[in-house]
Amino acid sequence: MPTRHLYLVRHGAADALGELTATGRAQCDLLGARLAHLPVDAVWHSPLPRAVASAQVIATHLPGVPVAAADELVDHVPHVPAAADVPASLRGFFDGYDDAEAAAGRALADALVARFVTAPPDVDTHEVLVTHGFQVAWLVRHALDAPDVRWLGLNSGNAALTVLEHRPGAAPTLVLFNDMGHLPPDLRWTGFPAAVRP
Repeated sequence: MPTRHLYLVRHGAADALGELTATGRAQCDLLGARLAHLPVDAVWHSPLPRAVASAQVIATHLPGVPVAAADELVDHVPHVPAAADVPASLRGFFDGYDDAEAAAGRALADALVARFVTAPPDVDTHEVLVTHGFQVAWLVRHALDAPDVRWLGLNSGNAALTVLEHRPGAAPTLVLFNDMGHLPPDLRWTGFPAAVRP
């Protein structure tokens, strides 16, 4: 059965202006080395600079593989939940989102799924998607057929690897989530609030 293998990557660590840092470049270099043995067909990336630069670093380990922007991978809020569904700690995050902004975010999230998930493959494909934490969470939520609000709390570290497999007529498979095994301890857990880590 043909399988669409999606290797979801949150961009490497970035500065306050959204530019990839030296730490982010090191993270992406190690991730690229991890992906180098796979039969990658394409690297898609968000159009934002931190994702573009991350994809370029990863692609140095994938000679000949096409690298291109996909607007659907841009950083955005994919779903604005009803106030009653938002944990108290996150309620302020959604302040100011009006109906038009929420609808635009949802339309982009639906386009993301339509482009990278719902089209069944005719042959095995292997695609790296360099994107943002919210988009990784949304695609994982979709794969698990979880309620829309469950994208909240599915956090990914910088240059962490999440792998999904999609097959025609079958439920998606979550193979890996937020795997940082390719990163040494001092490069893990960036992109998360400060806390004790396992």
